[in-house]
Amino acid sequence: MRVVIALATLAAATALGVSAAPAGGSSDPGVSADKVVLGGTAPLSGVAAAYASVARGAAAYFGYVNAAGGVAGRQVEYRYLDDAYNPAQTVQATRQLVEQDRVFAIFNALGTEHNEAIREYLNANKVPQLFSATGATTFGADAARYPYTIGFQPSYQAEAWVLGRYLARTASGRKIAVLFQNDSYGKELLAGLKVGLQRSKVKVVAAQPYEATAADVAGQIAKLKSSGADVLAVFATPKFAIQAIVIANKLGWKPKATIMNAVASASNIMILASEGNTNPLVEGAVSIVFLKDPTDPQWTKDKAMVLYRQIMAQHAAGANANDVYHVYGMAVAWATVEALKKVGTDLTRERLVQTVSTMKLTGNPFLLPGIALETNGTADHFPIEQMLLQRWSKGSWKSFGGLWSYRAP
Repeated sequence: MRVVIALATLAAATALGVSAAPAGGSSDPGVSADKVVLGGTAPLSGVAAAYASVARGAAAYFGYVNAAGGVAGRQVEYRYLDDAYNPAQTVQATRQLVEQDRVFAIFNALGTEHNEAIREYLNANKVPQLFSATGATTFGADAARYPYTIGFQPSYQAEAWVLGRYLARTASGRKIAVLFQNDSYGKELLAGLKVGLQRSKVKVVAAQPYEATAADVAGQIAKLKSSGADVLAVFATPKFAIQAIVIANKLGWKPKATIMNAVASASNIMILASEGNTNPLVEGAVSIVFLKDPTDPQWTKDKAMVLYRQIMAQHAAGANANDVYHVYGMAVAWATVEALKKVGTDLTRERLVQTVSTMKLTGNPFLLPGIALETNGTADHFPIEQMLLQRWSKGSWKSFGGLWSYRAP
């Protein structure tokens, strides 16, 4: 059975309600003797369409696994729908997947507000909300209330905390201006940065929000430039991250450093923002990384990255293999396959949730060496809490230093 990719742009959604869905035992939807069906949403269109690569990378990995025989005798069928990065459309798409397509689990749905919009519904119906593609703290901190929900990546607070600690140690006396998305995604990054800067001589002197539906961030960047800050922090989605750096350069702003959150700093984004290597704000920019970046020269001969490129060529022909969002998709698909293996042939929603809530998965070939996926029920529901720093240098990211482990304040 091949991976099934459903592409649908959905109209405005009705209000989210709770409908009956069978759960528990062998009657769980989406499971048969030879198949398990996963569903999810992704922004295949709209302002965040760059993130579509996450779903496509996951689909490619499932295709690779299926070609090798599947998991516990089952093929993995992955259906994902376009929500255009609109939470209302996420709601409608998710209901379609659960109630009409009768998927086993919602896998890797992308976006903070988008996952928040479907969380109550999925938990009420005991449908796993598996490895949500968001770093919002609530997806790890509120496991007791939402036991069927789990994230994947480091929390936004964790990654911004690491950036804050890095600046606190290396940039004493600097002043930071922050562009952030005006939702829990951007606000958590800003909060994490401030916590990381505590008791240091580095201060946030200006912060400008933007709306995800905005046309551009020109006004915000102009205000940040006027603050006198000498560090620019960009906590944004790809479209606005590119705009921020390009506009800052056109305004003649020359901050001494640029920092960026992980999901806004994929190599293809940085290349576009560099304007043909003419934008000085790009060279030397710092971000965090927990995945192997396909553009980082140190991974050129790495066995996992060689396999990654083979999978892309075979199961995602024509896609940009240098796009790290594809690696993210494969990393989360790998974790899902391993979780399904641990559950075994007696596959139920409840057993899957129990497995990912108390797991220790090492050896994910697409994560950086030394990073494990580890949870401990409601006491620790954050799968990944380690990361490296990386610096943009001469057209690619290069990681540096040792692993950082987040310590919640």
